[in-house]
Amino acid sequence: MRVILNQTVPKVGKEGQVVRVARGYARNYLFPRGLAILADKKQLAVIERRRERLAEADASSVEGAQALKEKLDGKSIRIEAKAGHGTTKLFGAVTSQNIADALKEQLKVSLEKKQVALIDPIKRLGKHSVHLDLHREVDAEITLEVFDPNAPVIEEALPEYIAELEGQAESAPSSEKEQAEAPVEVKEPAAKKRVKAKPEEPEAQENGEGESKAQPEPDSVAAAATEPDRD
Repeated sequence: MRVILNQTVPKVGKEGQVVRVARGYARNYLFPRGLAILADKKQLAVIERRRERLAEADASSVEGAQALKEKLDGKSIRIEAKAGHGTTKLFGAVTSQNIADALKEQLKVSLEKKQVALIDPIKRLGKHSVHLDLHREVDAEITLEVFDPNAPVIEEALPEYIAELEGQAESAPSSEKEQAEAPVEVKEPAAKKRVKAKPEEPEAQENGEGESKAQPEPDSVAAAATEPDRD
């Protein structure tokens, strides 16, 4: 999807540029925040007329922007803020206007707040990289340190580094509890072979032949001997 940027968006484009972005990114992020508009025929015609006007002033403005870049690029500024006890989260936030004011006070450079390409206000202590839109062809990067004089120094870490550590902690089992919760492969014992019991062999007769012969019941033998012959 082609859109026209209403303001500079870091890693996307500069104010007034026509860029191609993913449809979901435009609808869910750029449009709701007023950062861009759809690049239809009407808007493209407006942008073209605007470019013609800007081209007349480009020759002199580029030189001035380059001079500003030499004064600003790679420099650092500091802004004091108040954070909650034991946390890096601020009471409030640092805005583009706060940064523009700090640039004027500390580096003696005056910029409009729209030249500070800050999409979201800064809400944490630490060092933050800030993009400055000095000209359509000239950019600069400065480092902003947001500090609380009453906060421990350890809390003034880079947010990107903190996020990286948190991501590593979530992806790997870092505690005994997580290791205990990990599935353990249990091997089942091999099935034992069932052995059929051999039937007990009858005791051999003591007649020397070693063969087992069934013995008649005593009562039946007696009855047969005493029964008279009916013939």
